[in-house]
Amino acid sequence: MKFPRRAKLLRNPLDATAYAGVFFLLVLFVAFGSRLYTPGVKIVLPTADNLPGTDKPTVTVAMDQSGRFYFQNQIVEESALKIQLLNIVVHATEPLVLVIQADKNVRHADLLKLALLARDAGITESLLATLPRAVAAPARP
Repeated sequence: MKFPRRAKLLRNPLDATAYAGVFFLLVLFVAFGSRLYTPGVKIVLPTADNLPGTDKPTVTVAMDQSGRFYFQNQIVEESALKIQLLNIVVHATEPLVLVIQADKNVRHADLLKLALLARDAGITESLLATLPRAVAAPARP
């Protein structure tokens, strides 16, 4: 005679195996997603403390360590940059400030060339973009 089983041993309606599989896949997606190539130019800004900013309208030009100019997320030649800066100055209602996002390994002569190019376009003031220094955490007693 066969007796019916009434005890349901190890029968849980929520199976943890499926959740563990999904969690494992999420971990893999996050791990491999962070390794994907992100487009753009690698520019390492120098660090400095207590530098003044500006409240005037700004125009930003980036410069990598080989001296190439980037304007509005595009690589641009020196002559084309001057024309674009001239167009922006003509349509501006207030004097503009040039913010230079230059890699910390850029030569001083290249920075000077960019500042003079902006001056010829009508932008007389320029600032160098920097990162703030990391502040050390206070020591615990």
